[in-house]
Amino acid sequence: MALTLEVPHGEAELTDFILFQDRVNATRGARWPANVPLVLPILSGKSPFNIDREVRPLVVREGGDIVARAAAVLDQRYIRHWKEWIGHVVLFEALPDAREATAMLMDEACAWLQEKGAEAVRTGMGMLDFPYVIDAYEPLPPSLLRQNPAYYHLLLKHAGFITEKGMVDYKIRVRPDLIDRWESAIEGARRAGYAITPLREVPEAVRAPEFTALWNDTFASHWGFTPFVEDEITLFLKFLGMAGVLDTSVIAYQGDDPVGMLFVARDIPELAALAPGRVLDDSERLNVLGIGVRERARGRGVNYAMASYAFLELVKRGHTWLSYTLVLDDNWPSRRTAMGLGAELCANYVAYRRNFGR
Repeated sequence: MALTLEVPHGEAELTDFILFQDRVNATRGARWPANVPLVLPILSGKSPFNIDREVRPLVVREGGDIVARAAAVLDQRYIRHWKEWIGHVVLFEALPDAREATAMLMDEACAWLQEKGAEAVRTGMGMLDFPYVIDAYEPLPPSLLRQNPAYYHLLLKHAGFITEKGMVDYKIRVRPDLIDRWESAIEGARRAGYAITPLREVPEAVRAPEFTALWNDTFASHWGFTPFVEDEITLFLKFLGMAGVLDTSVIAYQGDDPVGMLFVARDIPELAALAPGRVLDDSERLNVLGIGVRERARGRGVNYAMASYAFLELVKRGHTWLSYTLVLDDNWPSRRTAMGLGAELCANYVAYRRNFGR
């Protein structure tokens, strides 16, 4: 049957766009279901994530059914920050036999972005888009990470993409010696004059502003980073409130000076979709994590103390495995922090790029 490319409009069509993720992953033993409440407002242009961004959802159909989907994003925040005219393709999903459909989809996304002034396009990093796993396909990853089939790499390379950046994922198996190490890290930071403060204890009026400023400052030179706006952070904290994010995420202070931030949200395994007979291993009951320390406080153990605080809170809630989450291959300071906390490598991921004029 002939392939047709469409721009979905309206709640029903956009919801079909989002739920296509569940169709792609239907045969998985364990998966995170599509997140309609978070993604639908973005595709509808009614979310804080739309600030300074143009988002164009696209689907390719065969015989009336979606076989591939993605959203092209022109992100002025990214362009201003990096002074690089690059577009992003996010939320990509496709069926196994969708080689030509993916090429059609990506050609259209790239053409639209090129008309807007972009000189290249990236997928696997940008506006809630995460990189593509290249080895650990079966375990359930932390809930914000991408689950993708192995065949995606062939589809993307056929569509003109090349590997741009590698990342690694870390897990920690909780042990008594690590608990001692984490407690010592917190005490060491306290003696050095740093207070590790959970977000619940930060006054609400300054919670999101301080956290946003810390995140943007500490990630400013991080590859692929796009600055957050305060409304996005507010939405995240509200959206993940049921996951206890205000108890496990922290701000580190030196006196009244905020010098570090840690974002940690535990996963809720009950929300995972499981095939009959599939039981989650303890190593699949994880969390998401993002960490940053301002330059003036680096090298003083603040990073270890913040992560240690969150890990101990998760242990109190019954976690026997923890995640340090994704780190750039060449981000050795963060990789050393992961190893110092007791983490070990568990998966590899990549982001892709397509340069125009191929």
